[in-house]
Amino acid sequence: MHKIVLTALATLGAAGVLSLSTTTASASSKVNSYISNEKITPAKVTKSIWGGFPKNKYRHGKAKPEGVVIHETANPSSTIYNEIAYMKRNYNNAFVHSFVDGSRIINIANTDYLAWGVGFPGNARFVQFEQVEVHSKSAFAHEIANASWYTAYLLNEYDLKPNNAAYDGKGTVWSHGSVAKHLGGSTHTDPVGYYASAGSKYFGQKYTMSMFYDMVQKYYNAMNVKHTKLVSAKYTSVNKQAKLSSKYKKFNLYNHVKNVSKNAKRQKWSKISPKVGKTYYIDMQAKKSTGQTWYRIRTSKNAKTRYWVYSENLTGVKNVPAKTTTSSSSSASSESTVPTSATSSTGASTTETSSVSSSN
Repeated sequence: MHKIVLTALATLGAAGVLSLSTTTASASSKVNSYISNEKITPAKVTKSIWGGFPKNKYRHGKAKPEGVVIHETANPSSTIYNEIAYMKRNYNNAFVHSFVDGSRIINIANTDYLAWGVGFPGNARFVQFEQVEVHSKSAFAHEIANASWYTAYLLNEYDLKPNNAAYDGKGTVWSHGSVAKHLGGSTHTDPVGYYASAGSKYFGQKYTMSMFYDMVQKYYNAMNVKHTKLVSAKYTSVNKQAKLSSKYKKFNLYNHVKNVSKNAKRQKWSKISPKVGKTYYIDMQAKKSTGQTWYRIRTSKNAKTRYWVYSENLTGVKNVPAKTTTSSSSSASSESTVPTSATSSTGASTTETSSVSSSN
């Protein structure tokens, strides 16, 4: 981050050096071929969120970025941990969400909020991450795999489709140089120079943003290929409650039952304010033809938004205790419009959340 000298004014200032075009035509890439031939597996994302970073919403609101900006530190002698430490000391000048090298992807700032690393207006639009310079053929190939996979991961998480912004300044995948050229706010050109130099040094061919974009598309497409055949499920209305199990992080939250509805998508656990031992209310049970049991939960008895979880996410499932009352009759459930049981391939409810967030 030493390359970026920005003001903290209104969270959106920036400066730098002169722009270069990143519109080099895509060609057969020796780096990409090496990644494929060596079966390089991208690193997993390490979440190490630091609470000292400010939380400012993107221009369209919290958790609504419009793309991803790829940076490079321009510091050949630094390490990923040195860069992170430097950023924490100087975040008032500039900061990004994550750092990538040949071995790691470390996310240190909440991507639901903007960072300031490209100036106005880009800061209010994009998730941003830095690449640390590496110094071997294998390390560079691994870094490209990590960075392109992480770009695809972020696009997938925020329901954005890959679109190379280098050519017309309209898209979701940006180099810092493309931001400077098309949106202003900075004159930096990274990571174009670093890619060209490292590609030539280790592979005998300049590496380009077009080649990088090819890798982003490859990883994104792999994330969104549907391999699983949909199964059926039997649904039953219930009035139960349960506590969140300590195992919940091993599984995912969904808007529909996984592999039953083609519209089933992962949701962020933060949507239900997860806490081990916290009580959630169950209004429907789904028994899949594969034998798995799923529950539709809500955070309170009267919450309108509901989510589906695999039964292993919950513990101590039991009927909601009946209220003591002197009235002659009372309604057993507010879900009177939901049939006691039904068989369906979707299990969708008219009141289920329609939000889409593909977090892993």
